[in-house]
Amino acid sequence: MRTTAVAVVMVMCGVMVHADVKPQRDFSLQRFAGRWYRVGLAYDSPKFIPFRDKLKASMGMVTPLPNGNVNLTMWDATPAGCLSKVYQYEKTNTPGQFTYFSTRHNTVKDITVVDTNYTDYALVLKNKVFNREYTQVALYGRSPTVRHNIINRFKAFALSRGFPAASILTPPPAENCPPSGSG
Repeated sequence: MRTTAVAVVMVMCGVMVHADVKPQRDFSLQRFAGRWYRVGLAYDSPKFIPFRDKLKASMGMVTPLPNGNVNLTMWDATPAGCLSKVYQYEKTNTPGQFTYFSTRHNTVKDITVVDTNYTDYALVLKNKVFNREYTQVALYGRSPTVRHNIINRFKAFALSRGFPAASILTPPPAENCPPSGSG
């Protein structure tokens, strides 16, 4: 019974994390396009915490498509080397909100650009339902490092959404990922 109650509370917290989040006002995909570095991450999956010390900042390239959809190419440093993956985000009726189908989890995920100034940082919320509701907040920067006040803003946002402090991190930059000349 106690396990069921804990599970219900966790699902309710996940719903509260995502329910009241609105996208960036007057979101401009053209201004958002280009190179971004994922320099902060908060994830509410219990399986995430043991891997937090192994993560490195990753780089991505946002490419708008003529139909309003987006290709996101991400490069991640892994033990097997620098790997790239392309995600295809589909536009929704709300600018700044996208969906994509995760082949890894076999489910649709919601992506919301919550806050960006387009030149320095972006806060992005990702939500999925896979056995339970999972939420992730990512801080992206136009460079591999961002100002301390932006990191504090990201951490405060994640904490305000109910993420435990142990699930919030700002990983160190990856070395040579992507390799020079890529992206």
